[in-house]
Amino acid sequence: MALKATIFKVELSISNMDKNYYADHSLTIARHPSESDKRMLLRLVAFAFNAHEQLEFTKGLSDVDTPDLWQKSYSDEIELWIELGQPSEQRIKKGCNQSQQMIVYSYDNNAFDEWWKKEQNALNTRKNLTIATVNETTIEQLAELVTRQMHIQVTIQDGQAWFSLNDETQELSLTTIKEGE
Repeated sequence: MALKATIFKVELSISNMDKNYYADHSLTIARHPSESDKRMLLRLVAFAFNAHEQLEFTKGLSDVDTPDLWQKSYSDEIELWIELGQPSEQRIKKGCNQSQQMIVYSYDNNAFDEWWKKEQNALNTRKNLTIATVNETTIEQLAELVTRQMHIQVTIQDGQAWFSLNDETQELSLTTIKEGE
């Protein structure tokens, strides 16, 4: 019998002073059986930094044809394609070709460094691609606070974010490795 996804309910309150975006989101996240709390939180970080009324989680690990998150226009065009980890060049090519903008979020660790050394020449030709990393230790600390129902407050200012989860606040910053145009 196949394992089923674990459902998480998240009340996410975002105050993004960099983008003048202030909103509350009631999210239902289905965590794939092979997905860790750490990876699920990376999806939430990506959501928080790119929050928009049309940004949504996809089937993610359950569907290889879709990204982890995407934002579609009312005419069903993909405006933003978000991947996590170190996707293959083919995967990035697909995302860049099918969307107006693509962002890859990864952990700042040795695996990312090796991937970037191998892929950077090919990826630097992609004009609509942004690649950013987050501190893996910070995500791990936040992952320890995960419960099935969470209230998370995120404040973003000057590229820095403060995630408050279960009365604990962690500072998190993105490091942009490649900036899309």
